[in-house]
Parts: sequence; C-alpha cells; structure tokens
Amino acid sequence: MVESPAGQFAIFVGHVENGDPHPFEVWVNGAEQPRGLGAVAKTLSMDMRAQDRAWLRTKLDILARTAGDDAFDCAMPPDGAVQRVPSMVAAFARIVRYRVDRLGSFAKEDGPSPVLDALFARKEPKTGTDGTMSWTVDVHNPRAGDDFVLMLKELMLPGGQRRPYSVWMAGEYPRALDGLCKLISLDMRVIDPAWIGMKLRKLLNYAEPLGDFMARVPGGERQQNFPSTIAYVARLIIHRYAMLGVLDERGFPVDEMGVLEIPEDDRVTVRERAAYRALPGKRCAECGNAAVIHKDGCEFCTACGAIGACG
Repeated sequence: MVESPAGQFAIFVGHVENGDPHPFEVWVNGAEQPRGLGAVAKTLSMDMRAQDRAWLRTKLDILARTAGDDAFDCAMPPDGAVQRVPSMVAAFARIVRYRVDRLGSFAKEDGPSPVLDALFARKEPKTGTDGTMSWTVDVHNPRAGDDFVLMLKELMLPGGQRRPYSVWMAGEYPRALDGLCKLISLDMRVIDPAWIGMKLRKLLNYAEPLGDFMARVPGGERQQNFPSTIAYVARLIIHRYAMLGVLDERGFPVDEMGVLEIPEDDRVTVRERAAYRALPGKRCAECGNAAVIHKDGCEFCTACGAIGACG
C-alpha cells in the first residue's frame, strides 16, 4: 500500500515460479490511484514478459529517476522507512524494483539482452545548435481536463528512414504520463518497429472511468469515441508512424524486419493483414484506396484500417 498526498492505492506484482521466480505483471488498484499510473504499469508489464533482465532493469532505473511536481515522503519496504521520492512514478518504480530484487530476478548474470542490443541509441540523442525534426499535435479531452501538446522528436537513420526517437508532453495532463513518455521513448529506439507497434497497440483499449471522449480520427474527418486520453495518444503516435511509412494505421510494421520475434497471437494477425491487402474493393473515403471489403459484417479498409457502415 502507498500513502501519498493524493490518496492511497495498492501496487500488485505477479510472478511465476518454475524454479526461476520472475515477475510477469504489475498493476495498481484503488479509487485514489494517480491518473496515468495504470498505463505505466501496463507498459512495464510487457517489459517484464520480454524475459530480458537487463532491459527490465533499464526501464525501472529510468522510472526511478523520473522527477515531477508531486514529490513526497514515501514509506518504503521492507520496514517502512520514509524516503523522499521525486515523483509518484519514481515511488512506484522503486517499490516494484524492491519486489523484483526480492524475487532474485536480478541476482543472476544478465546474459544476452536481445532488446537492449536492438536499440539504435541507448541514450536519447541530443541535438546540436541546428535542432532536429519534430512532429506536434494538440490533444484536448474536455471530460478529463487534459489539454496539452504531444511532441515527437525525430531523426534520420543511416538507411534514410525517418524515425521518432522521443515523445514529450507540454500543458495540462496527469504527471504520471511523464513516466509513460520515458518508457515509450526507449521503446521507439528499438530498431525493429514491430516492438513500438506492439507497445502502442496494447494502449489502444486503455480505459479510464469517466475519461472517454469524442475526438477526430487521425488521418480523417470523422470523429470517434476513445476510451481515454492515453488511448488517443497511442492512436496519434501510430498515425505518425503510418505517415512515415514505418507502421500501418493499425500499428503493424509495413516491412517485417525479423529482428525481434513476433508473438504467436500477433502472427495470425500479420498473415490476415497480408491476405486482406491482396483483396481489391470499394474506394475508401478515408485514404482513397480501392481496398474496402466486408469484414465481420462491417465495411473495412484493408489499406488504412478504417471501419465504415455495418449491417
């Protein structure tokens, strides 16, 4: 249990035994949990299931250093000694790190780190005096009171591909999202875009109580109800990757690199996506391609993923 100025909430860490205890999931619970911290936990859970000790340690270290405007004195395990933490996210990370250490997950030699080895930059590249390329978009959720600018810093890789490598927010938003931005920024620097695509797709259905709102669908004129600000941010970032030709509008890589293994449940989707792409259809009002077919009773564009009339 965590007692903070904002209220009380619980942190749960699930683990598997199998002779080698390893955490596989973390989540927060409680009516007074900070907004956005659940999304941080969900993203970190995916890193736990990567079975890469060095990668998980790197993610926890990044979160533990996250500063914010919500510093407080937190009772830390195991004896409740009070420690000043720079933010709610930092307190969360340090408590999770304590549990992971108790499980002995970091006691063994790291061995190979396939995810860390797949980074094109371990630290965020710093710009010179000429600056760098960037993409910005306004996000406004009147129901939740969020009103901020989403910023993606971008660079050109040696092969000529333009890639985002860092995400930031400025304005009114839950400060726990600073931790989420740090996690996603490191994910962006994995050379295989299948990794960031998987991370963003998992956030598309992230819901918040009384946090859903109507917003314009990226790349089109129609509006759609999104379950949370975080889900909308994930959709916007996927759209930017699609603009750059790295991912499609559903968050799958345009060109498979094969650097990281695709999870079994996603392989079927990739095969289906390839099959859909080969089927011609009606003209799509969103992207203009003649690629609209009927899928599950609805009009579905196999080029951009837009869903039209159903029935």
